[in-house]
Amino acid sequence: MGAALLAKAKGLNPFVSDLESIRNDRKDDLTKNEIHFEEGGHSEEIILVADLIIKSPGIPESASIIQKARDRKIEIIDELEFAYRHTKATMIAITGTNGKTTTTLLTYHLLKSAGINVGLAGNVGFSLARQVIEDNFDYYVVEVSSFQLDGMYDFKAHIAILLNITPDHLDRYNDSFEEYAASKLRITQNQQADDKLIYWNDDPSIINELAERSINSKKLAISINDELGSGAFLSAKDLIFKSDTEFTVEANVLPLIGKHNLVNSMASILAVDSIGLRLDQILSGLGSFENAPHRLEKVAAIHEVDYINDSKATNVNAVYFALDGVDSKIIWVAGGIDKGNDYRLIEQLVREKVKALICLGIKNEPLTSFFEGKIPVIHETQDIAEAVKTAQDLANNGDTVLLSPACASFDLFDNYEQRGNRFREEVIKLKSQNGHRREVAI
Repeated sequence: MGAALLAKAKGLNPFVSDLESIRNDRKDDLTKNEIHFEEGGHSEEIILVADLIIKSPGIPESASIIQKARDRKIEIIDELEFAYRHTKATMIAITGTNGKTTTTLLTYHLLKSAGINVGLAGNVGFSLARQVIEDNFDYYVVEVSSFQLDGMYDFKAHIAILLNITPDHLDRYNDSFEEYAASKLRITQNQQADDKLIYWNDDPSIINELAERSINSKKLAISINDELGSGAFLSAKDLIFKSDTEFTVEANVLPLIGKHNLVNSMASILAVDSIGLRLDQILSGLGSFENAPHRLEKVAAIHEVDYINDSKATNVNAVYFALDGVDSKIIWVAGGIDKGNDYRLIEQLVREKVKALICLGIKNEPLTSFFEGKIPVIHETQDIAEAVKTAQDLANNGDTVLLSPACASFDLFDNYEQRGNRFREEVIKLKSQNGHRREVAI
């Protein structure tokens, strides 16, 4: 939609084609702006004579219409690429398998709270192309997925953030982690000496990929394990920054929990330091930031038991970060549609921290078979209200009930947001009942 509206605004002749149905409000927008469209199929006689195709990132290369367009040498790009060609704003682009949204929102918040004229776009916020119609911003903070990066060619991140690379979406990359990683590294394309690449130095996949490439931009590394000469690192309970300026931020002032969020926070702070924010502006922004829902979201405390909604954690790597970031015994609520998870990555953490596993899904066998005998209590349910009440009964003062599913949500819910919202609703309901405990047989 954003791309179509921008194309129209620039005097082009856009045509929108959707294999499925188009929402009524979007059809109204298209009609109002005199943009031709179709739904329920693709008219090849129109599409395959186009000068340019702006493809939704969700459409794979294997789609028939895309293959036919490739055969005809039609240029195919992403909406972000199209928008970039029509703006002179500075781009701060953020990618990684996990942590993109949190880092994007924090970076945007720090800049906006400091009075910087900045827009939020990409996988979070508003369409970049739609915003570029007016193009009122000096900066854009853009969350970028690998799918979007695949359709970007001239786009340049003046400040690029690469958080981590772990296996995900491999079905789109011929089951090749190397192809997926190469897609993530497209974030560095077109960067020059006065641009910056901020990356997690503790991720071996990133280090290996960088070693194979000639990177033109200034590299700023982040580590929670090692002291670095430039970039940012954790020293005891302080975050040390050495970039355009040198300063220290106490880790306990960060609004986010978990070691992985130290990395996310250091990346955001390095980015805004590069823009020129002062330390007092950064600290003020950190103090007023609230993370997006479903990402290690603290829902409530009931009888000294914390309830955390991490429904966005749909892969094992994200669950690792969640388990590692909780400093207490855990009642772990997990399950859904298993995507071929390798639970060995979290096995040691689970043995150390998890006192009970509540499987919330229709087919729980991958979870139950792997963790049988490794967790004292395993309970299965398909009802989230039962999951929350059972978790309460199993928890002692000081424990944490953590919804961090490691799986997709589509067996019981429409999406991870609905799963997280339902968890929050049941926890708030429990809290309103004063956390009355019930006796259950497990």
